[in-house]
Amino acid sequence: MNPQPALLVLTGASGAGKTTLVHALEELHLPGVGCYYFDSIGVPSPEEMTRDFGGRERWQAAATEQWILRLMRNDDDVRVAVLDGQVRPSALRADLERLGARRWRIALADCGHDERNARLHGPRAQPELATRDMDCWAAYLRGQADALGYPVIDTSRPLEACVAELEDMTREMGVPEE
Repeated sequence: MNPQPALLVLTGASGAGKTTLVHALEELHLPGVGCYYFDSIGVPSPEEMTRDFGGRERWQAAATEQWILRLMRNDDDVRVAVLDGQVRPSALRADLERLGARRWRIALADCGHDERNARLHGPRAQPELATRDMDCWAAYLRGQADALGYPVIDTSRPLEACVAELEDMTREMGVPEE
């Protein structure tokens, strides 16, 4: 059995830049770092979430637990597992503690509503996600990160600066300098 890795979860609203950051970190090929994407397990339709789990929040809770257990099992034998996921920081913290994660950190990818919505209308081609509800979700995530003292990566800055900040977080968690 491989030792449990440090877990770094990057959360944020749709269009905030979390997937872009984790993909860019992955492209650095840092030894001992594994990058994972929450939605890669598949996201059921709202009807399936309600039928099979009792709603979106319960599906997200089940999927979050599945991810944490998978990363803790460390099948890929990494030192730091970086997960991109749109999860409430307080719920994530509770799950990490309940499931026995030993070393973990939560960070938020965030930018202004106008910028996030422009990304959703432009490069992301998901204008249906540029809603008032998503703006409120982004504000809620920012409020949780601030209240819990979690770092915030301002993705309105150049990508290279944001990736460097994420890379620094992985190094602080146990990935040595090259």
